[in-house]
Amino acid sequence: MALIFFTIAYVSNPKIIFVTIRTRFAPSPTGYLHVGGARTALFSWLYARQHGGTFILRIEDTDLERSTAESVDAILQGMTWLGLEYDEGPFFQTQRFPRYQEVIRQMLKDGQAYHCYCSKERLEILRTEQMARKEKPRYNGKCRQGVANPPAGVMPVVRFKNPHDGVVVVEDIIRGRVVFQNSELDDLIIARGDGSPTYNFTVVVDDMDMNISHVIRGDDHLNNTPRQMNMLKALGFTPPVYAHVPMILGPDGARLSKRHGAVSVMQYRDDGYLPEALLNYLVRLGWSHGDQEIFSIDEMIKLFDVTQVHSSAAAFNPEKLLWLNQHYIKDGDPKHVAHHLSHHLGKLGIDPSQGPDLIEVVKAQRERAKTLAEMAINSAFFYRNFDSYDAKDAATHLKPEVEKPLTQLRESLAALPRWEAPTIHDAVSGVAEAQGLKLGKIAQPLRVAVAGRAISPPIDVTLTLLGRDKTLERLDAALEHIRIQPVTA
Repeated sequence: MALIFFTIAYVSNPKIIFVTIRTRFAPSPTGYLHVGGARTALFSWLYARQHGGTFILRIEDTDLERSTAESVDAILQGMTWLGLEYDEGPFFQTQRFPRYQEVIRQMLKDGQAYHCYCSKERLEILRTEQMARKEKPRYNGKCRQGVANPPAGVMPVVRFKNPHDGVVVVEDIIRGRVVFQNSELDDLIIARGDGSPTYNFTVVVDDMDMNISHVIRGDDHLNNTPRQMNMLKALGFTPPVYAHVPMILGPDGARLSKRHGAVSVMQYRDDGYLPEALLNYLVRLGWSHGDQEIFSIDEMIKLFDVTQVHSSAAAFNPEKLLWLNQHYIKDGDPKHVAHHLSHHLGKLGIDPSQGPDLIEVVKAQRERAKTLAEMAINSAFFYRNFDSYDAKDAATHLKPEVEKPLTQLRESLAALPRWEAPTIHDAVSGVAEAQGLKLGKIAQPLRVAVAGRAISPPIDVTLTLLGRDKTLERLDAALEHIRIQPVTA
């Protein structure tokens, strides 16, 4: 049976205001959700949100050999992490085979499709001859008018009767008008010999049944569009408005690939990027609004204009994405950043509930990290003991001459009535003054003692988060480290 969607009728002329906007993101689950797909999903999502419409997720899994459950999970995880919530779906094409077969039967009955018995060998010979004549390889319609004596034992494919004459005009809202000659389009196979439907046909039925008003997708699908439009018209459905988004290139101008770095959305999560940083970067990849670089989600919804997406390919700039990520770490809601940071601490085997408030850790560390993965590593000492000191920092700061001031500081810290930043600061300053040292001469050895290295948030903040017991315990370990170091001449 066909899916039933309740929607008000609309027309596909881009000059007419739509009553109902319905967009879709339709990935094939043959791998991870890559950044190109994420950008297409974002553009479709923004267009639906901007117009109060409906955003649909459809999983095009008819390639049974390459589609995997793991890839489906990766797509759903990527959409969830990015926050691109869908209003309907996910719909799986493999669950709609009876509907496709129903439409094929009707098209055969109405003379819009026909059975083709041509063997692979005959088609290959035809292709070779056409190429030898420098013609575009295409099916010559041998079975178009019917086969009087079908060969026994052959399971025919089903082909769509594409019009021979006229043109297909795609009024693309990114690329402008694109014209295709019907004479250049052969009769597309819509069902294989085993009865399974082909990609271009399932897309047509789905877009028709789901009342899709706008198709925003990669420009690698542009050549499929005239075929799909012809089938939609044959089925009595007004084609949607199309917007074909150019591909993403690497910094070297070649098509973006793994050799340029991460291309999987979830790899960016694992590398320590915030989802809003990636979304902000992707929305600017081929579109702009004046000189504005930073966009909240609400601003994206308000300002994004798919008609202003550039028709040329966009180049991916990892440094720009990293800059955006650092901005969102520094200026984002600490509670939101902490939520995502917990994932990275978990990857280090750390339970963030067993230690200082993670939100306070984010506030202390956000000026010092470009990624959450980096922040997690830098913050691990708050939650677990370290095995060794940074060799260079220990050699520089944990020297015999700091044993006395660190011992006095330990006594001063142990005696504090309240463990808070102002009293800790006063204690450190007081010992430095009593020992005739500049503050840094005691703060740096103290930092190495409690953090394992000479880099941490301000020392009073660091000790406040670490807590009295851990601070004193690590000071004791540092003093022991100093005492057992060999004396150098």
